[in-house]
Amino acid sequence: MRRLSLSAEDIGRGSLILVNPSHPLKRQPVNDDLVSVHPDYPRILLERQTARMLSRIVAHLGCEDRIVPVSGYRTMQEQQTIYADSMRDNGKDFTQKYVAIPGCSEHQTGLAIDLAENRPGIDFIRPDFPYTGVCQAFRVQSVEHGFVERYQSGQESITQIEHEPWHFRYVGYPHSLLMQDRGLVLEEYVEYLKQFTEDGPHLRIDHSRQSLEVFFVPVQPGQVVEIDVPSGIPFQVSGNNDDGFVVTLWRTAG
Repeated sequence: MRRLSLSAEDIGRGSLILVNPSHPLKRQPVNDDLVSVHPDYPRILLERQTARMLSRIVAHLGCEDRIVPVSGYRTMQEQQTIYADSMRDNGKDFTQKYVAIPGCSEHQTGLAIDLAENRPGIDFIRPDFPYTGVCQAFRVQSVEHGFVERYQSGQESITQIEHEPWHFRYVGYPHSLLMQDRGLVLEEYVEYLKQFTEDGPHLRIDHSRQSLEVFFVPVQPGQVVEIDVPSGIPFQVSGNNDDGFVVTLWRTAG
């Protein structure tokens, strides 16, 4: 077994962090964490793994000229400017629906990307990304690469953001598939995982010759927790930006 030591300060790291008005960002990515999504868009940045998976989807679909990135990582200052500009130009009601409060935006994590169908007159705040054609093909394929459509229709009371078909969030695989299969948004999913404890039954899924296990480890403020993971198998640990860590194990099926 391999033993990991994690402190409460680490819960703001990882692909499953929940960021919303009730869970402000605990840390912003450093420059070494970020890369441009494409040479043609050097100022649109994402966390490295997120950018890598986005590129794989685009390459798989051959849609580089039909889907374009609109907004990726934002600094606190950039989010403050966008919020203030929207308040001035669009008013309070619109801004509260479509622009996250500075410090509470997924765009500040480097794990979120707004995309648009490549056509003239792209709206920066509400780009067009329909449920048809190549955009829908991207939406379907994205789940296999760890992305979810973050702000879905009918979930506004939970996410506290209006329906945004253009906003995709990297949560990693198999979490994207589990969220889709169970019809859960991220707020619900991080709560759902808390029932699968390290010492109790784990959440299990068999897919593509792999048997995956997921479990949750709580942590208290100021506490250091130790987690045992089997030696010799891939694993991932992510904080939830609230009260603990999600551990994912990849085993070979059979």
